Amino acid sequence: MAKSSSSSTTVPDTVWLGRGRHLGPEAEQDVRRNLIALKAAGVIDDFLDLDPIEAARSTDLFPRDESADAGPSARRVFEARWRVADGATVRAQLTTFGAESRRVGSEGVTWALAAEAEQAWEASWPSPATVFWPDSDRVPWDHEEVPGVRLRRANHLPKDDGDLRRLLRSCSRQSWFIHVVVHEAMTPDARGRRPITAFLPPSLRHRVVEHRATPEQALIADFAMKRELRVGLPRGGAVVLPPTPQIPGYDSERFTVRDVFLDGTEPTELLQKIAEFASLPRPLPAGAEQVLTRLRQGWHLLTPDEELVHARAMVTKYAKALEAMTASCDLYREAAESALAALAEATTGDDASRAPSPVAAEQDASPLKTLTKTLALFRNPNR
Repeated sequence: MAKSSSSSTTVPDTVWLGRGRHLGPEAEQDVRRNLIALKAAGVIDDFLDLDPIEAARSTDLFPRDESADAGPSARRVFEARWRVADGATVRAQLTTFGAESRRVGSEGVTWALAAEAEQAWEASWPSPATVFWPDSDRVPWDHEEVPGVRLRRANHLPKDDGDLRRLLRSCSRQSWFIHVVVHEAMTPDARGRRPITAFLPPSLRHRVVEHRATPEQALIADFAMKRELRVGLPRGGAVVLPPTPQIPGYDSERFTVRDVFLDGTEPTELLQKIAEFASLPRPLPAGAEQVLTRLRQGWHLLTPDEELVHARAMVTKYAKALEAMTASCDLYREAAESALAALAEATTGDDASRAPSPVAAEQDASPLKTLTKTLALFRNPNR
């Protein structure tokens, strides 16, 4: 698997990350159905469905650390491997978590997804989210960990100032996604209510959450955003929100669009700003480093060539272990022989009668016991 030279605190340019909640009754079954269908259609090369305990045991032969474990609250681990247009291999791992991993008051099944390619990630590639989850409005996998927010729709901001500010804080500090706020200069028709994220390329589409401020929310939204995030919202415009802590290279003016026409046409300038923001180096969000480590060090879905390489490595590893054990046994035997020789020398001459008989020596041949008796003789030679 590709390893980036990026700092461990920065998202590598080969990696796609996502985290959210599935509010339906059959989260894991939805994943299985989608993976089976995509493999049958030849979209993915292969996939695995693992119990977390089984996954942890089966990776004991791999170099790993505790951060590669899914944790006690994990429900299932899914892996998939596919190739993108230029032939680069993508490996992805999705883990679903139980109630212990969820914040108080939240619902559904929490999931975390990490995908890594053999080269820098391209926005035009298929979204890893829709490799595991069906891209259907009937499957509610796309809920943010921030309550009341979804990926694939335009989310209207709360009307209450306190609720609005709490939402902005949560999205800035907790989310793994990019958040964009758009102000509706006037109430849009059905075409204008279509999420602008639908115009984004596939791999970027499921990394962006869109918020909408209604026409009458212009002042309250602008005030709350300046108070919480120090960015303004132009009337009839949009802004890409900064995460907390703010990433290097972010400037509110650079990622603000003055006019966004919500008439169903492609908002080219805003899409460019989002893509530019997504290309900035960004710190790994809370919990993402463990998810990425789990992908890299707890990977199970090997190709035949990788399995052969792994088998050869294990043969070499076990051969070295056996050699070390043999050397240890040889040293132990030599120590025992030296102790027996010292005992024989100490009991010759006048004390020959006190030497143990061959039968007794055979019965008491433990090197540890022999050493103990030898030391005792040296301490009290007249016994």
